[in-house]
Amino acid sequence: MRMSMLLGRTLREAPSEADALAYQLVLRAGLARPLLAGGMALLPLGMRVLRQIEQIIHEEMAHIDGQEFRTPVIQSAALWEQSGRLSLYGPAMIRMQNRAEQALIVAPTHEEAVAEVARRELESYRQLPALIYQVHTKYRDELRVRNGLFRLREFTMLDAYSLSLDAADLDAIYAAVDGAFRRMFERCGVAFVAVKAATGEMGGSEACEFMALSDAGEDTIIVCPTCGYAANREIATAAQPTAWSGTAAAVERVHTPGSTTIAQLAELLDVSAAATAKAVFFSTPEHGLVFVVVRGDREVNPVKLMALIGASALDAATAEQIAGAGAVAGYASPVGIGDVLVVADTGVTVAGPLIAGANQTDWHLRNVLYGRDWQAAIVGDIVDVHAGDRCSGCGSALRAERAIEIGHIFKLGTRYTEALGATVLSAEGVEQPVVMGSYGIGLERLLQVIIDQHHDEAGIVWPQAVAPYLIHVVALGSKASVVEVAESVHQRLQQVGLPCLYDDRAETAGVKFNDADLIGIPLRIVLSERGLKQSTVEIKDRATGAVEHVQLTELEAHITALLAERSVQDAAKLT
Repeated sequence: MRMSMLLGRTLREAPSEADALAYQLVLRAGLARPLLAGGMALLPLGMRVLRQIEQIIHEEMAHIDGQEFRTPVIQSAALWEQSGRLSLYGPAMIRMQNRAEQALIVAPTHEEAVAEVARRELESYRQLPALIYQVHTKYRDELRVRNGLFRLREFTMLDAYSLSLDAADLDAIYAAVDGAFRRMFERCGVAFVAVKAATGEMGGSEACEFMALSDAGEDTIIVCPTCGYAANREIATAAQPTAWSGTAAAVERVHTPGSTTIAQLAELLDVSAAATAKAVFFSTPEHGLVFVVVRGDREVNPVKLMALIGASALDAATAEQIAGAGAVAGYASPVGIGDVLVVADTGVTVAGPLIAGANQTDWHLRNVLYGRDWQAAIVGDIVDVHAGDRCSGCGSALRAERAIEIGHIFKLGTRYTEALGATVLSAEGVEQPVVMGSYGIGLERLLQVIIDQHHDEAGIVWPQAVAPYLIHVVALGSKASVVEVAESVHQRLQQVGLPCLYDDRAETAGVKFNDADLIGIPLRIVLSERGLKQSTVEIKDRATGAVEHVQLTELEAHITALLAERSVQDAAKLT
């Protein structure tokens, strides 16, 4: 490919709106351009990288007997109504009607469509198990889009689904897909951590996220450096504090004017936040008002809370709801609270006497003891884990790391197949629902993660397996003798199956070298008048910076050997 014909120009500076360094390089190297918020045009160089990633996906899915298929992006809303998700998914899903006034949706995910395919195609246990996948477009009307390809509204996704007869079959396919995903990421050159995750609105019994550590990450993962425990903060757990075993004094009223926050209260009374009880109110569809009590130095984890109390959604309670329960915002207390569901974190119940609100403006209660002065209807782990908390497995201090989700696998069970009637006859002739698993990787996000992990001050440093081209041919000067040899080298390398980007532009050597470093193709071949006098060309390794001079007649053989050696080295890293 000649750079004089390449659509997409390099930029010396990144646009001001590009915050993440990897996104800056995406724009500067001419891989993609934003057309609207959350909608990105992939330019030819970016598209070639995406196709390389896709090829790795196809190869690894074939390795575990995955079958490619395709479902529509525009789907019948009736399927989603059957599954119960039409009303639950929220504004992230685009809803519409066609000319026949049929209710349709733009699919943010494809579980319903797959369950419907299974209902139509499967009859007997003999047809199971099956693993199907698509590399397809999805659209989610995200509230916020940021950091370029890290969070888009329209994106390409590996969307895989397993169809099994029972839990044992699901376990086997789940393990196979887990292994395939790990190989995909390793072949793309991405370092990752596999963590336990919440099933969320997808449902199911088990989920695992593949996370790439990054300062630009939106997620926080909790990891133990000693035993290897790793989980998304949404569901991470830590060792519970030792239960207090002293004798508590009687409850005492304390005047605390203007102390509506834990920070204000702790400063006024000269105590740590951990010595207080924090009251948080939520409104839920299932329970109405929920009064949550956690230790003052902790935050309520919404995912844990929803799972513990069986709520489908959490909203902040209104002032009217709080007052209706007999509580006073900023001074709320579980002591003497009215008819409301009270939920307590386990840490509060073992903390001993705490300072809590008095349900009266400007007053708190000292020496409030769980079990003596108040009781919760539901108790459980509902707080975020912090860095420094102790691992429940080995007792080591936990770490908190920012990360980007690059893949997610779920054991869905029968939630969707039961709802849509996708059943098969077992060997005993009994009709039973198909057991599903769901597995996904966002391709554009993975592309930018590769850049996030493979760059230097000059630009991108592509791993060989996903590079848009393997060789960047640079001709210096405009003399006919140099141009003629450069043209010949370009053609020769293409003919032996070595994809080249050929910089044939009328630019200075500095511009060409800077662009070559920015785009980051693994090997750069430089042809110059001085080198050709000795019939040699210069080869530079983008990753190591190593430079060597090779006889022109030996170029193809030498390049082929270099690339083969790098492939062997990359393969060795996977074993």
